[in-house]
Amino acid sequence: MIQTEQLLQTLQTEFDQSTYGDHPDELYEPIRYIMSLSGKRFRPLLTLLSASLYSEHWEHAVKPAMAVEVFHNFTLMHDDIMDKAPLRRGKATVHEKWNENTAILSGDVMLIKAYDLLLDIPKDLLRPVLARFNQTAAEVCEGQQLDMNFETRWDVTEEEYLEMIRLKTSVLLGFALELGGILSGADKTSTQLLYDAGENMGIGFQLKDDLLDVYGDPEKFGKQVGGDIISNKKTFLLIEALSKADAATRLELEKWIELKKFENQVKVKAVTEIYEKLDIRTFTQQKINDYFARGIDCLEKLPIADERKQVLLQFVHQLVEREK
Repeated sequence: MIQTEQLLQTLQTEFDQSTYGDHPDELYEPIRYIMSLSGKRFRPLLTLLSASLYSEHWEHAVKPAMAVEVFHNFTLMHDDIMDKAPLRRGKATVHEKWNENTAILSGDVMLIKAYDLLLDIPKDLLRPVLARFNQTAAEVCEGQQLDMNFETRWDVTEEEYLEMIRLKTSVLLGFALELGGILSGADKTSTQLLYDAGENMGIGFQLKDDLLDVYGDPEKFGKQVGGDIISNKKTFLLIEALSKADAATRLELEKWIELKKFENQVKVKAVTEIYEKLDIRTFTQQKINDYFARGIDCLEKLPIADERKQVLLQFVHQLVEREK
């Protein structure tokens, strides 16, 4: 039975050997840089795990799986520009290390390279895969626009937030799993179950990110705990707190949101105490568990032998229990 370590090693070897282009170096070096940063690589891994459900010869899915990761990093490069983010995975973002124009152009090339990697798909599957990829790519952009729209709104509802993260984050996880099934000959019922599994787990994954930003272990989380509170980022926790707070508690929360000068640790502690008072942590964890349970249920419904699902399900449970 295939193991995740073998799949990850294959992916890493392929990424290490990819140059993306040579000249001018100023265009391609930023691509090599962002692709060398130690991301989780779980999106292409999901594609290979999905492909291995239906075929012992999962190698045919490697290049398309890489396309998913290259596209994901393209979105990160452009998101960092829009967010004016100084760091990505603990390193300088591309627009900080080079400049914004270079980051925009290098990101554009990454999108083109993602399509190049998809050309490895057999001709009879290429059109349907490209149609699904294009739909997914457009939805990711829609999610990013909604996220930017929310920056100037304080009436964002739970439903609106969940739809935003579904588009911005989850549809790509759904496509990653669906892609592996399509490439290995899964029927339409199965590819839909794979997509639904990824979409639900993607929402759970983003909600977990929101939770870890407040309650994560700084040694394991890999970035500043409380960063979302400091920047007033509209996370699931903040939206729920604003929704559930009584008048006095909401007034206290709004005071911290509007405050221009403050000590980071003091603000993080104060807002976290409000979350505790409203039991936001428990409510968020219940939502996370619910979405992951929906995703796992979809995988368990796949009409294949349970033993073939074992490695994929083990990996999903690792995502549920992750601390970073």
